[in-house]
Order: sequence, then C-alpha cells, then structure tokens
Amino acid sequence: MKKRISSRKFGKLSAHRKAMMSNLASSLIEHKRIKTTHQKALELKKFIEPMITKAKNHTLHNRREVLKKIHNDDAVKTLFDVIAPIYSDRPGGYTRIIKLGSRVNDAAKISFIEFVDKSNFEYKEVVDAAQDSPVEEETKE
Repeated sequence: MKKRISSRKFGKLSAHRKAMMSNLASSLIEHKRIKTTHQKALELKKFIEPMITKAKNHTLHNRREVLKKIHNDDAVKTLFDVIAPIYSDRPGGYTRIIKLGSRVNDAAKISFIEFVDKSNFEYKEVVDAAQDSPVEEETKE
C-alpha cells in the first residue's frame, strides 16, 4: 500500500540523491534548459522552485538556505542576480517540463526541463555582454 511518500528514491542513498538534485539544479541554472529522465525532471521541479522563491528575497539568510541545497557558488550567484529578478512579479510556476519520448536503449521517458521565460535570459545575456565588451573607437584617416 502506498503511504504518501513525498519524493522518489531513484534507487540511490540519500546523500547521492541530494548531490544529484544539487548538480541537476546547478546545471539547470547554468544552461537554462536540460534534458533528463521525466521522473528526475519532476523531482527537480519540486527542488528548484522553492529555491527561486527564496532567491526573490535578497537576504543573507535566504542565500545561505539556498547554499545548503545547491553547492555551486556560481550557480547561486546567477540564481540571485539574474534569474530571481526576472521572476520578481511571478507568484510561482518558474519551470516547464516538455516530454520528448522514450530513450532507445532502456526505454526511459526523457524530458526537457527549462525556465518558463527563457527568452528573457537570452536578451539579458546579450545586453550584459554588450555592456561588458569595450567599444572600439573608429579612427578617421
């Protein structure tokens, strides 16, 4: 009989599960879209959305709470500085899962998990890159 189990175990020990979720979350933050199994995508959605909600409130306590779960300093910095401001007026639902079908060798269901407003990230990265690069002055001869 099923007893209200809140998370999947994936056949791994608890330390391995926590490390896997941390690594998946940091990859999602870095690449804005990752391809993984459908079950891992569902668990990652439950893992990353509270982190984004905490990142919307820029306090030291919230940063440390997120650093407990995501052990990548660069990913946490990106989460607080880039991703959270984009979702500042959104009450939830920061990610979407897109089903892709089954993998050939083991028939596992594969999905994309991505941030909802992915186009805003691309625009912000282009603007940041343009501001960081030095502008070459044209010389007149």
